[in-house]
Amino acid sequence: MSNLEQSIIRVCDYINQNLDDDLTLEMLSAVSGFSKYHFHRVFSAYTGLNLIKFIQMSRLKRASFRLVFKTDIKIIDIAFEARFESAEAFSRAFKREFGQSPSEFRKSPMWHNWHEKINTLTLPVTERQDDKMTVNIVDFKEQKVAALAHYGDPKLHYQTSMKFIAWRKASKLSPFTSSNTYGIPYSDPNVVKAEDFHFDLCGAVKADIPENEFGVVNQIIPAGRCAVVRDIGNRDDLKKGVYYLYEQWLPTSGEQCRDFPVFFHYVNFVHDVPEHEVITDIYLPIK
Repeated sequence: MSNLEQSIIRVCDYINQNLDDDLTLEMLSAVSGFSKYHFHRVFSAYTGLNLIKFIQMSRLKRASFRLVFKTDIKIIDIAFEARFESAEAFSRAFKREFGQSPSEFRKSPMWHNWHEKINTLTLPVTERQDDKMTVNIVDFKEQKVAALAHYGDPKLHYQTSMKFIAWRKASKLSPFTSSNTYGIPYSDPNVVKAEDFHFDLCGAVKADIPENEFGVVNQIIPAGRCAVVRDIGNRDDLKKGVYYLYEQWLPTSGEQCRDFPVFFHYVNFVHDVPEHEVITDIYLPIK
């Protein structure tokens, strides 16, 4: 990774870790190590967005999660958190970027549109192949879960998440505060066609759940040994940790995979903590 890439990543990380602060050109140029007379041009050339646009889009991304997954928070409070002076100014900016007003997005998000816009925040970073990840071996205990299947485009998985959250709230059988949340991908979204993607969103339960209108069913995550790596940050792309286990750790470990797919334990959620603090444990079942 070049020094330029490292500088830009450092600035982007700083922005996302300090979205509630005044983020000035002078401050961010100091973080980058570039002169303020050149920094904004270097940043725009590398990211494709000017600095003010990147900051606002980062705040709007956080606001979008708040709108959908924290429905108890008023839109005006989300607007102020995103550092807009009024609900009207927030609404105009949000609709300009995502094609929906905040209230429309809260009610029925157009996720495809959202993904297209949010993808502008993804940096063209060259991944380092020699990065080491810490792998731990654990004995996973059998876990009974309630599962909701997602079939089709991975970009619509938040739609399934909204439905699953609604079931958890209505049933009270797998409360967020006291029950683990898991994800089980049965196919690789980077390999299969969108229409062939299958993913189960799961919540730990203590007993079988009854039939329900949400389509949530009983399932078991089996007991057994697992290799585990921890991923911290953006959850939209967990391939680094997954591929590290398969491509770098497994061939030299002397271990063999069990007949159950890799799965994720979502330790926390982006609507509760800043994105750079989101934690996902990736489990590879082994014999």
